[in-house]
Amino acid sequence: MANVRLQALTLYSRTGTVLVGLVLVLSMGCAAGALTQDETPGQRFERAMSKFAENCAKAKLKPNDTACDILKLKPADPLAMEEGRFAHSIKIPNPVPEDSGYKPGMTPEQYFEHLCKTEAGEFIYKTVENVEGLYMMRPRERVTDDQLSHLFTLEDPYGDTDDPNPQDYLVQPPFGQYQFMESVRTKEVLNTSQPYERYLRGSEKESKKDYVYMDGTRSHRVPYVVKREGVSSLKSRYGYTWRGIQRPHDRELGIAGGELIVLDLQSNEVLAVRRGFIRSGDIRNNLTGVWWLGGHVCPVKKALTSSQFVQKVIRPISQEK
Repeated sequence: MANVRLQALTLYSRTGTVLVGLVLVLSMGCAAGALTQDETPGQRFERAMSKFAENCAKAKLKPNDTACDILKLKPADPLAMEEGRFAHSIKIPNPVPEDSGYKPGMTPEQYFEHLCKTEAGEFIYKTVENVEGLYMMRPRERVTDDQLSHLFTLEDPYGDTDDPNPQDYLVQPPFGQYQFMESVRTKEVLNTSQPYERYLRGSEKESKKDYVYMDGTRSHRVPYVVKREGVSSLKSRYGYTWRGIQRPHDRELGIAGGELIVLDLQSNEVLAVRRGFIRSGDIRNNLTGVWWLGGHVCPVKKALTSSQFVQKVIRPISQEK
């Protein structure tokens, strides 16, 4: 019979921070997360979750124990919020074809390689100069380790491992070049009734903390100058949003796709699209086999990838100076 025990594991969060937490580990004659021959990542995930649910039902967990919370996660619903509905309504110049090129019997590696060659990439149709600020139309929520281990709960795992705190990469020097960034009011902002929030570049004299960044192997410390305020209306002419994309049999094979879309807010003209894919499901020392933070990606993502792409399309005024 399988035993259930709590074990401390060291994990790396999506920001690179080391996390030490208690997770439920299943001890069996054959590990639940082991991939069997001819088993897809989807089949492995469902088998592991079924066994995990069975053992969680037997475990005597304390009331506040979160070890089995992954069982509560549901597949993402991209149309649940207005921001998601708008993102998925956008018509882009090079939409993905209805026929993804999937052939029965393709392995996850083969299908991922095919999607990377035929659909992934950066597509810039038009650039704009001298832009003072921009609107981040669809903020991303911070993902948890349970979500990173779940095959279906994230709409866009490729983008959800993006730069956290985009104001630090779009407004805060040395990486941010805009004078401001706007977004809809997020859950973290409770001290204002305004529908939007604006991140402004303030002065170094007003700074109350430092911003630490890496330049190669060297760390640097500069004044953190980003200020946040609630606003009733937007003044951005340009903005960007994101959405997950689905191809036939993608999640079953441990693959997910996402698009980052830059557009003119007055005309809804699409200026650029970055489309990428990520593959997981082959992690051996993991209950579900999924760990999106360490997935195979195309195009290759490095630090600041998303913010640099946005700034290539709607070019900040400070760059022109």
